[in-house]
Amino acid sequence: MTPLITIALPVYNGANTLGHAVSSIIDQSFRNWELIILDDGSTDYSLKVMNSFNDPRIKLVEGEKNIGLSARLNMAVDMANGIYFARMDQDDVSFSQRLEKQFEYLQQHPNIDLLAAAIISFRGDFELLGKLPVLSKHEDICSRPWNGFHFPHPTWMGRIEWFRQHRYDSAADGAEDQNLLLCAYNNSQFACLEEPLLAYREGDRPLKKMLRARRIFARAFMRYYIAERSYLMVARVVALFLMKSTADILYAVLGMRCMRNRLLPLSEQELSVLDRLCRK
Repeated sequence: MTPLITIALPVYNGANTLGHAVSSIIDQSFRNWELIILDDGSTDYSLKVMNSFNDPRIKLVEGEKNIGLSARLNMAVDMANGIYFARMDQDDVSFSQRLEKQFEYLQQHPNIDLLAAAIISFRGDFELLGKLPVLSKHEDICSRPWNGFHFPHPTWMGRIEWFRQHRYDSAADGAEDQNLLLCAYNNSQFACLEEPLLAYREGDRPLKKMLRARRIFARAFMRYYIAERSYLMVARVVALFLMKSTADILYAVLGMRCMRNRLLPLSEQELSVLDRLCRK
C-alpha cells in the first residue's frame, strides 16, 4: 500500500533517545505512513538502534559521512513516496494523534502548503518546562520575517510537491528551517495548530552554542536580504542579532529571562497527555 505520509528522521549520535522517538511514530493512531531514518555518519551506537525496529514501514539509510541536516532532509524528500512529508527529530516525542490531526487539517485546507503545531518543552526524563506559544495564521506567522518565524521545525508537515520545490540549503545548516521559510513565505501558505502535538527535548545550550546559532541565523538572513537589495532589512537583522545575543548573555550569566521567549503553563488535558508519554 502506498503511504500517505512520509516522515523523515535524520540521526546523528542519537542512540540514547532514538528509540523513544521512533516508538512515538510506531504508536501513531494514523497508520498509513513510512518512516525514513537517515544516519548522518554517527559515531555512537545509533546504527544498532536503527536496525532494532521490526516494522516494514521503516526504511534505513546508513550514511558513512556526516553531510549535515539539510542534505539528509533533501535526500528523504527525494526518496519519499507519501503525498505529505513530515519532520521528526531523534530526541523528540510525537503525541499519538499528531499525524492524524495534521493529515486531517491538510486534507480540509488544500490551500495550506506547510503546517506546524505547538510543542511542549521538556528536559531529560520529562522535566516539564512549558508550552511554546505559536501563531496560527499565515499573516501573523510571517508578519515580521526579519525577526524569524515562530513555526516549530520538528512538527512540520506539508505537501511533498512543496518540499521538492523549496529545498533545504546546506549553507544555512543551524538555521535551515528559518532560511527555507524566509525564501518561501511570499509564495506559500503556512498554518500552525495551537494544540501541542509534540514534546520537544531541550538540550544543554551553553552560551557559546547559543551565540553560534544567532550568528548562523543572522548570516543566512543577511545573505537573503543583500541578494534582494533590501538594506533596511539587513539593518533590522543586525539590530535583532545584537539584541538577542545580549539576551542570551544576560540569561547565561545572570539567569535573566526578561528578553527571552515566554513559555506558557499547560492545561490539565495537556499534562495528562505528557504523563502518558512519561510512562511509556
